[in-house]
Amino acid sequence: MTVAPAGTHPRELYRDPVYDGATDPVVVIDAAGGWWMFYTQRRATHPAPGPGVAWVHGSRIGVARSRDGRRWSYAGTLEPSAAGLRLDPHGPPREVDRTHWAPEVVFDGAGWRMYLTEIAGIPDRWPGHARAIVEYASDDLASWRRVGRVDLPTDRAIDAAVARTPDGRWRLWYKDEAADSVTMSAVSDDLRAWRHEGVAIGGRPHEGPAVFELGGRWWMIVDEWRGMGVHVSDDAVTWRRQGGPDEVVLGAGSVPGRGLGHHGAPVRAGGELWYYFFAQPAATPEDGADGAGAAELDARRCAVYRVRLRVDGDRLVCEAEAAV
Repeated sequence: MTVAPAGTHPRELYRDPVYDGATDPVVVIDAAGGWWMFYTQRRATHPAPGPGVAWVHGSRIGVARSRDGRRWSYAGTLEPSAAGLRLDPHGPPREVDRTHWAPEVVFDGAGWRMYLTEIAGIPDRWPGHARAIVEYASDDLASWRRVGRVDLPTDRAIDAAVARTPDGRWRLWYKDEAADSVTMSAVSDDLRAWRHEGVAIGGRPHEGPAVFELGGRWWMIVDEWRGMGVHVSDDAVTWRRQGGPDEVVLGAGSVPGRGLGHHGAPVRAGGELWYYFFAQPAATPEDGADGAGAAELDARRCAVYRVRLRVDGDRLVCEAEAAV
């Protein structure tokens, strides 16, 4: 397990001002140089979210804006509309009827695409509720047109990651909760029709795949609820784990507080590659490895952090940035 030396923890960058439950962040930079963060707005401090794990459901997609990737301001939530989703600066209503999780946002060369996990209603337990990955399209990152559900061979698909791979085709990686919570992949030539490829990363259950190129190789970071597992590939198809089966980055002691690094995504800015992720700083082992079992408000609260990614030899390294 990788533990950061004292004084090298990543700094807290953002908290959601509505429910203090910013999770699953993905960051993109628009043509004008503006930074956008999209995230799952968990209802950590909602006064009456419902029993069980209802507080991690009923979530909207929160949006924050920045000029430099360090200082962020809340911009509102993506609210359902007749066409799809639209940015509302007033944020979510108190009562909601659906769950939106884990946005993935990519630029396809002409416009923006979002791959969003959607769940009907507000489940208060994990089993028994279908999940689907739904595609949206946008020209401005604020208004999103619903394209439709991605055709995948499971009704328990969550946590999409999408990238164009070395063979020129697009791939989508996702967690299949019906297949022991491992990462599956699908491939497409045109981002319209997808063909299931099967298991990309098996073994220990995990979620939140993030896939990117760095240093001439491809990397996948996954959330194992004890830190992040790292996998490397030459072609983004066949993967091998970095280190032994128990090695992780952003594990216990590597992030502030008592929490762990969870589900994030990379963004490239100039010559740097930043990985944005979340943690629950006050969570304890009794709250469950994913923090969803937390009963106390403080233990449910979440924050967004980032680290710089670089390759050292044949290893991916996470570095906390210096204070500014």
